[in-house]
Amino acid sequence: MTAQTVDTSKLWDMIKDIRFGMLTVRGADGRLHSRPMTTQNGEADHGGVIWFFMSRAGQPLADLAASPDVNVSYADPASDKYVSVSGAARVVEDPVKKQELWSVAAKAWFPGGVEDPDLALVAILVAEAEYWDVKANKAVQIFKLARAALTGEEPTDLAEHRRVRMG
Repeated sequence: MTAQTVDTSKLWDMIKDIRFGMLTVRGADGRLHSRPMTTQNGEADHGGVIWFFMSRAGQPLADLAASPDVNVSYADPASDKYVSVSGAARVVEDPVKKQELWSVAAKAWFPGGVEDPDLALVAILVAEAEYWDVKANKAVQIFKLARAALTGEEPTDLAEHRRVRMG
């Protein structure tokens, strides 16, 4: 499948209700490490950037400084929606953006509020994303999978699958 530069509204529509993404970074040991992170994007932030708040003292930020290439995976099994995003991370020193993205929930992690010196705003500059949006109901999925198992042919038309290149 080739990547297409397309309207990203479908991608953001799939992500908007999934609050937590698994952020995968390369650790100092060279291995991949994944952590659940709360996506901070608001309604106006549906471009090519995913926003996170992170602790300046935490290992994830140290890992990003050493190796900024990341992946963020989103899954909503109840709706059969899956998204994988790859890009590069960087810390953004923007107090206005921090304030814009701030929420009551963030205060649990950063009790000093938006002025907390430990609060880092991290932008994931999305290079490419891939998504799977299953359209068929469960009964149809089971039927198609069973048929594929019997015939040896790969199941078709189970999901809309696209690769999206940003910019």
